[in-house]
Parts: sequence; structure tokens; C-alpha cells
Amino acid sequence: MDELRRIDLNQLLTLHALLAEKHVTRAALRLHKSQPAVSHALAQLRTHFGDPLLVRHGGRMTLTARAQALVQPLEDALTSLNALLSAPDFDPSDTRRRFRLSLSDYAARIVLPPLVRHVRHEAPGLDLAISQASREAMLAQLQDGELDLALGIFPHAPEDIEVQDLFQEEFVCLADKAILPAKGGLSLEEWLERPHIMLALRPDANDEIERALAERGLRRHLAVTFPHWSAAVELLAGTDLILTVASRAVGPMQRHKALRKFTPPLELARFAYQQAWHTRRANDPAHRWLRQAVLTCSQPGGQSPTATSTVA
Repeated sequence: MDELRRIDLNQLLTLHALLAEKHVTRAALRLHKSQPAVSHALAQLRTHFGDPLLVRHGGRMTLTARAQALVQPLEDALTSLNALLSAPDFDPSDTRRRFRLSLSDYAARIVLPPLVRHVRHEAPGLDLAISQASREAMLAQLQDGELDLALGIFPHAPEDIEVQDLFQEEFVCLADKAILPAKGGLSLEEWLERPHIMLALRPDANDEIERALAERGLRRHLAVTFPHWSAAVELLAGTDLILTVASRAVGPMQRHKALRKFTPPLELARFAYQQAWHTRRANDPAHRWLRQAVLTCSQPGGQSPTATSTVA
């Protein structure tokens, strides 16, 4: 306990913001403090830890090795202290929190609109900071404390990551009607002869479709690889491209009169779209409320903005 007597605990909150933002001005905005006050606190923290903590490298601030080693223990300590001091009854209307979520524009289109409406109605003091990353990066950021919640497909999550299914999905194919038979879809041979669009954050990604093909010793011609689910359907009309995509990404077919939807000519298993979080967040009442809100808003029709909310 001697070390605790040597430091103002408020400085730990400042340190947490500095390590997260890696920028004095952004940390000041996050803490609702002045930039000089945060700079002064950083100087005191450097003295306390005997380390510069933040150093300029290549035109930006980076964490020293000592600072990097502090990230996780500090996150754990502050989470535990917050839980210790929190009121036992959680009221979303009174919460003042900022949660960091990572999701693709697929989830941004399907889950985020009803979720934002729900949060603004039930918990207007709860802020959402949204980012996008690969599933591997999201899992790493959850473990490092850089994310609070991730939405995606996590078939091989580490033991310290909890995963909950939000809904079941299946793959469908889309193409311009002009390149399809008068009725039905394509045979596997015809499907493989056509150029395809692959949705991935990285051009070298190995997704569920590529793995299913590889298991059969097959490959498809990827003419376009890009990360934007919301724009993918718009690329199809007037081309010979095939898109194989999660069904809920397509939306109403009335909007795509030149296109036809058909069943993929190879077996692609249904899959669960999920939310994932680190075990250290499991018992945080605000985090638990947010997870329930995401689950509710992921169902068909989403969440009515006038519905009441409870915490299990």
C-alpha cells in the first residue's frame, strides 16, 4: 500500500487516458480537462514511474516499453475499483460512460441503427466509439483493453474472450440477371468460371467461402476484393461479377431490380454472427446492459426506441 500513498489516484485516470489516446490533447478532451493540466500530470507521472511513458517517434507519440507494460494492469485495476465503488443498482438513464466497439459496415448497417436509437433513448449519457478491424485484430484489442465489445464471427476465440451468438446467418449469391439462366442459378462449374467479389479487410484473407473451396481442392477467380459490405451489391449491375455474401447484407431485393438472388452451388454452412468481450468486462453492469441492448437490437426488426429496458 505504500506506493498508493505516493500517488494521487486521479492521476491513474489521467495515465489511463494517455496510454489509450497516446496524445496529450486527445487525452485532455477525453478527461474534460485542459491540455496544460494533462501535460502537468504527465510530467508528474514520468517522475513517479521514472520513465518518459510517451515518446515522439516518426512524427507521433508512442508508448515506451514501461508504458506498454502498464496498460493491462492499469485497465484491470481501474475496472475493479470502478466495480467496487459502483452503486449496486444500475440505471442506464444516469450512466456516463464511453464504450469502444469494433464492427464491420455489415453490422453497422444491420445492428448499429437500432442500437443507436435504443441507446439515445435509454442511456443518452452512454457514448459509442466505433472502429473497424479484422477479427484477429479485434480479439487482440479486446485482450489488450483497447476495445470493450466486438461484433463479428469468432469461431476460435481465446479462453479469456467470451462470445455470444446474436443471430444465425447463411450465404446467398447475387448477380446481374443478364448473366444468369432464365430460371435458377448456376452450377458449381459455371459459378467457378465467373469472376467474383470477395468481401474482406485484407486482400489475402482466407474466409469461410475460401476454406470451403479449399477443402474440395477448388479456387475461384477473385476479380474484386474490398472491405465495404454496404457497397458490394452496387457493383454487380451491368457486370459479369458474382457476389456470395451473408443474406442480411443484401436487404430488400426491390432495391436491386437488375439483380437476382440464388443459392450458392456449393455447401456453405450457416454461421452465427456474434458479439465478443473480455472476461474482465463480464460483470460490469453498464457493459452487461450494452451487451443485452446489442442482442435485442440484432433481432429482426431491431429495438423500438420507446421500449423499456432492464438489466438481467
